[in-house]
Amino acid sequence: QVQLAESGGGLVQAGGSLRLSCAASGRTFSNFAMGWFRQTPRKEREFVAGMTYYGRSTYAEDSVEGRFSISTDKSKNTVYLQMNNLKPEDTAVYYCATHSSPYQTTTMNSRDYDTWGQGTQVTVSS
Repeated sequence: QVQLAESGGGLVQAGGSLRLSCAASGRTFSNFAMGWFRQTPRKEREFVAGMTYYGRSTYAEDSVEGRFSISTDKSKNTVYLQMNNLKPEDTAVYYCATHSSPYQTTTMNSRDYDTWGQGTQVTVSS
């Protein structure tokens, strides 16, 4: 069973950057699509970015595309989310997750992911 652990969150001013990390242990995620999601108390968990097992990335349109970038380091079994030009509306708890089935393309539905990290808080001040 894979376990995921996010890190890298924190408090940053608007316009700043953060890089989130998601370290997987227990088994490799190399055959699974990975996703980053975020959630606030007022909104349901929403898709932010994802990457297929073959390295194709997908981003939530409008909200983060062009500012966020997902990448993986399979040698470290780690997924990253580079977040630039952060805005106050990016404030949320960020989660990484693995798709429930191997060799699947990235999906934006959180129900397609069955393993989640504990989340890391990102707060962007104006």
